[in-house]
Amino acid sequence: MTLKTLCTAFILSASASALAAAADGSYQVVSPDGSLRTSVVVGDGISYTVQKGETEIIAPSSISMTFDAGIVFGQNDKVRKVLRRSIDETIPTDVYKNAEVRDNYNEMELVFKEFSLIFRAYDEGVAYRFRSQLKTGGKVLSERAEFAFSKDWEAYIPYVAQHTQTLESQYFNSFENTYTVQPLSSWDKKRLAFLPLAVSADNGLKVLVTEADLLSYPGMYLYNADGSTTLEGRYAPYPKDVEQGGHNMLQGIVKTREDYIATAEAGASFPWRVIMVVENDVDLAVNNLVWKLATPASPDEDYSWVRPGKVAWDWWNDWNIYGVDFRAGINNDTYKYYIDFAAAHGIGYVILDEGWAVNLKADLMQVIPEIDLPMLTQYASERGVGLILWAGYKAFDRDMENVCRHYSEMGIKGFKVDFMDRDDQQMVDFYVRSAKMGAKYHMMMDFHGAYKPTGLNRTYPNVINFEGVHGLEQMKWSKDADQVTYDVTVPYIRMAAGPMDYTQGAMRNSIKSNYRPVNSEPMSQGTRCHQLAEYVIFDSPLNMLCDSPSNYMAEPECTKYISECPVVWDETIGINGEMGKYISMARRSGNVWYAGSLNGWDSRDLTLDLGFLGEGRWTMEIFRDGPNADRAARDFRHEVVSVPADRKVTVHLAPGGGWTARITRN
Repeated sequence: MTLKTLCTAFILSASASALAAAADGSYQVVSPDGSLRTSVVVGDGISYTVQKGETEIIAPSSISMTFDAGIVFGQNDKVRKVLRRSIDETIPTDVYKNAEVRDNYNEMELVFKEFSLIFRAYDEGVAYRFRSQLKTGGKVLSERAEFAFSKDWEAYIPYVAQHTQTLESQYFNSFENTYTVQPLSSWDKKRLAFLPLAVSADNGLKVLVTEADLLSYPGMYLYNADGSTTLEGRYAPYPKDVEQGGHNMLQGIVKTREDYIATAEAGASFPWRVIMVVENDVDLAVNNLVWKLATPASPDEDYSWVRPGKVAWDWWNDWNIYGVDFRAGINNDTYKYYIDFAAAHGIGYVILDEGWAVNLKADLMQVIPEIDLPMLTQYASERGVGLILWAGYKAFDRDMENVCRHYSEMGIKGFKVDFMDRDDQQMVDFYVRSAKMGAKYHMMMDFHGAYKPTGLNRTYPNVINFEGVHGLEQMKWSKDADQVTYDVTVPYIRMAAGPMDYTQGAMRNSIKSNYRPVNSEPMSQGTRCHQLAEYVIFDSPLNMLCDSPSNYMAEPECTKYISECPVVWDETIGINGEMGKYISMARRSGNVWYAGSLNGWDSRDLTLDLGFLGEGRWTMEIFRDGPNADRAARDFRHEVVSVPADRKVTVHLAPGGGWTARITRN
């Protein structure tokens, strides 16, 4: 992949040591539009603040890193020089929601004896990172990262949901939960929260905290220890003793941990701490900050072989096909049926989820006798369909190169790797090793049981999707989850970090009062059009069709729309929305636009401004909630209409409803 800069403005200045520090030890960097300001104060320690216009978002917050050998970045340090630069460039992308991204920021690098501290100010947020100047490696004992919010604002908190006996036990979790909405001071002292986390500030501002460019370091959690409005970073200590166990012996269970959080090489750059600040909620859903802060892919590597696409999926629908003359299950006949369905509908892939390899062996070279993988791979290839294999973490890691080589030579297109359920440094390194190995053998990687994206999909574009989301799988067993409210919240928070393998597409749909979990024949919450609109709203370059092929073939209009909806885009626009209530977005692929709206549980009428279409006459193919969708969630209307001359479209959304359209120029 080669990145070509289309437009660049670059300014670099270095002050002499005597001129480096302002008299009060304060340094500032301001966003290109002048609205977002970060101030850094250096004294006995280092603190920073963030201000949007006249609104203080982050009050003085301390930051530092403590290493072995008594080294502390940010304690009694003096600034030796200040480097400043301004960047404005346009970067082509691979497998993303925009064909190109404008990277426009002002940067301030404070250079100390042993480290640098880099702050960047974008119009849509700020970020900082430490960079070591040490000549030797060492151990990171701790990192202090504070986010001292100026008021007791309401926060959207994704608490860890599993293994909550102690704070340390929570470092083993699947990074899946809905959001608890409460004031910052009401934080549950028994719980950590994973990232991203959002806060509603004054004047309609929304703030989102996350991290980027996490490559060889533990992921950050947030915690509030004292009932204040300050959140602090917490990090899993480095694993010392790890035993194989957990789900079907496919996980690594940490028994003991070291007294440090990471080992660091000489000159290491540490993850970006990211604070997005937007005036309109929907701007979080289209924010590119995490991608922009990630390490670019090597220009020497060619990723043109990466093919995003739709996937016919088996596990959610429990291999439940009907109207056939064979017994459905994990066998050759069933997968031929899935392959035939995919081929007939232009769906690029079929996944073989858990069950194709011998259970409890954690060995991907042991295939059950009911499955003939070489035959199925050839059968799929002859029909223009690729196969993707599910793999448990331990099974994939035990013999990674041999597995990738073997299945690449067979013609398998990628792996869905699952049940990592950790983000300590050892596990983060596994993601990077997997990405590298997959790239070597032209294998796409879809990470499940995964922490949130931090930009690895930019560094290795064969990393095509991530879970780390409370996805539709929860409807197989969850009695109490409010999935509809989650659906109109998660685009503003988790999706701001990167793509998400939510696995939508249910053809059994339920209103709020009719929902119940059914493992073998699951249903979704909300209307049919809610499910269809998720293909436009959710970023997902490897995008599942979760339901049974038999069910899809009984719904040809919906299936055609789903299968033809793109998975990567040339342009993405936020139209309107309010976190936790509704969201409307539009995306362009070539000359065709798609628009979608998702609704919470309150019926709603919206006006969508389609002014981005520009001049000309346009036609919309619409799927909208039917007049009885509040009673029978599967009720929808499919129609073709002209776009009004004023580009204003009125949309009625049922409770848990949705609306979506394919828009073409006449």
